[in-house]
Amino acid sequence: MTEIISSSRPEKPSLCRFGAFFALLFVIFTASAFRPVSIRPSTAEEAEMMQFRTDISCYAQNFLGLHYRYAGHSPKTGFDCSGFTNYILNEFGVKVSTCSTTQSRQGLKVSLSEVLPGDLVFFGSKGRIQHVAMVVEKTSKGIFCVHSTCTRGIIVENISTSKYWKPKILFARDVITGQAG
Repeated sequence: MTEIISSSRPEKPSLCRFGAFFALLFVIFTASAFRPVSIRPSTAEEAEMMQFRTDISCYAQNFLGLHYRYAGHSPKTGFDCSGFTNYILNEFGVKVSTCSTTQSRQGLKVSLSEVLPGDLVFFGSKGRIQHVAMVVEKTSKGIFCVHSTCTRGIIVENISTSKYWKPKILFARDVITGQAG
């Protein structure tokens, strides 16, 4: 029988193992340093921002049933669509135009799949803005908006399932994030 006698001196660790370890650390550090910058609120701000947005959309719903008025921008006289979004956002210190076409160029463009309460959704055809609504919530059933309509006044409805509004949806904008607080 052959017996293996071990050497009394310890083995030196391979430098290759340390090199691979440091290379891995370098890759992890580098990758985290170049994360894409989010335009939306960071995790630390998320709860406070979401509460602010929810407060805005809840306040807007206090005007349900109020009649439509062309060029209207006051609860005393009634609202048109952009007068309504202007009035509501202004009550929270968020400044937007009273014109839907101008509102459509304010803030940051947002994917419809990522809309949040308070974001504005624009409607029209052939690229021409004809209407604006404010997001109340986005669920698995669709995007629910509050808006001032010509025939029904201020209502909340699911624009994702509306036969009238769905084909007219153009895009959404976040006008709150840069002005909140």
